[in-house]
Parts: sequence; C-alpha cells; structure tokens
Amino acid sequence: MAAEHSFDIVSKVDHQEVDNAVNQAAKEVGQRFDFKGTDTTVKWAGENVEIESSTPERATAALDVFESKLVRRGISLKALDASEPRISGKRAHITCLLKNGITQENAKKVAKLIRDEGPKNVRALIQGDELRVTGKSLDDLQEVQRLVKEADFDFAAQFVNYR
Repeated sequence: MAAEHSFDIVSKVDHQEVDNAVNQAAKEVGQRFDFKGTDTTVKWAGENVEIESSTPERATAALDVFESKLVRRGISLKALDASEPRISGKRAHITCLLKNGITQENAKKVAKLIRDEGPKNVRALIQGDELRVTGKSLDDLQEVQRLVKEADFDFAAQFVNYR
C-alpha cells in the first residue's frame, strides 16, 4: 500500500528577514544624499513598519528603498500592504502592514484551482489559515506546487511540511 504524501501551502513572513530589511533600509536612507535634511526614518511600529519623512515624495522614495531591501532578502511584495502617504502635522507617514496567513476566500480559490486543474488523485483541505495538500504520488504534489506558483494570487505562497 502506497503512503500518503503531503505538504502545506502557507503565507507567512519571516520576521527576522523583515527586521534585517528595515535595518538596511534605515541605514541606506540615513546615508543617501537625496535624503539629507529630510529627517526620513524607517522603523518598526508594533507589528507594522512605519516610514516618516518631511514630504510625501521622500516617504514614497523611502518605501521604494524598503521594498528593494525586502525583495533582496527573499520576501515577496505581496506580503506587504503599504498605505498611501498621509500628512500629519508637517510630516508624511506611510504604514506598511505585513500580511500573514491565507484568507478563507483565497484558500477556497486555491482549493478550487487544485480540484479543477490539478491531478485527479490530489486533495486539498483548508486548515485555518493554511491549506494541506495530500496525494499518493510525489510527482502529483510537485505538479500542484507548479500550478500554484504559476497562478497569480494576491498573497505570497510558500510550501512547507513536505512529507
């Protein structure tokens, strides 16, 4: 009898990598000539990242620096939800939310994709904010991973617990 193989589809952000990206972006913003005199900062604000500057344009430029550091550290920009620059007093603020977990709506979309276009003997089960995919063949599971990677969902998908 063949053993069941499985893996989980999750959407989690590695907070250590994000912390490294925040520190690198703050250092670069502090050293770059085009940010001199703008008092621009990139820092943690609880679970979110806050970008402040003297003008909305400089805040947006600092967001671009932060996003480039995230990409360089292997964090998908789909896991980042940045607000529009808002003025508070004489400062422009951008709040960056980090998205963790797969919503029920997105999990249903992925499960439907696997059911409709994936191999026939593979099952997808929604478990909270992740998806467990099981099947008898490792090749079928790899086909499902390829299918999910090629689909354009609005979350960053990772594959874990591959057994």
